Order: sequence, then C-alpha cells, then structure tokens
Amino acid sequence: MPVFHAHIPKGRFSREQKIAMGNALNMSLVEALGIPKGDRFIMISEHGDDELFIDPTFMEMERSKNAMIVTVMLGAHRPASDKAALMATMTRLLERDVGVSPDDVFIALVPVPNENFSFGRGVAQLADIAPRW
Repeated sequence: MPVFHAHIPKGRFSREQKIAMGNALNMSLVEALGIPKGDRFIMISEHGDDELFIDPTFMEMERSKNAMIVTVMLGAHRPASDKAALMATMTRLLERDVGVSPDDVFIALVPVPNENFSFGRGVAQLADIAPRW
C-alpha cells in the first residue's frame, strides 16, 4: 500500500532511467518490507530549476544536479526499524539500478492510517483488518 512520489529534476533522467527508478522503488518494498510486487503505486514528476529547490550541502551532503525528493505514504503501523530498512534499501537500489548517489535522495515518509487507503471502488479495503505486510 505504500505510495511513492519521486520529484526529480527535469531532463536529468532518460525514460529508461525513470522506469528503472520506479522498479527500484517498488523492489525496495519487496526487499525491505516483504510487500508483494503487485503493490505498486509510483509517481515520478519532473520539475524545472524554478520548481525544485534542494540545498546541495545541507546536513553535510554532497548533492549533484540529480538530487531528488521522494515522498512515501505508508501504513502508520510501521515501526521505526521498517522505516529505516525501507530508506536504506531505497537509496541502495537507486544507486545500483539508476546510478543516483545516496546523497542525492531526500526521503520523507508520511504515515497514513490504513483506513485512509482505497485501492479502488471508493472502498477502504484495509479499514477493518490487521495489516498483512
């Protein structure tokens, strides 16, 4: 049920790299949290230099022109250990599969109660059940 939204600099990544980015984000769920591959909800938005502002050195990072912001809406039931595993796996796979430096990946996790997700039909499919993954 996690939903990714990667905000990337316009024109910096090819179509193939963006597809690889989506695949890497999806696989981070599979590897870090044991979520099924089909639980795939990913958006990638490109932003011009007048729309995406990321400090190149904040928190002692060495960010390049490939720096991005990735927001992830995920179940609020997730413990801190799951969140840490997901962030580490995301950066590892983005580096391996797309060539993005870990310093270039700013991640914001947004916890959402399970009853606030609908997979379609306007039904909150997870509202009355315990999380399965």
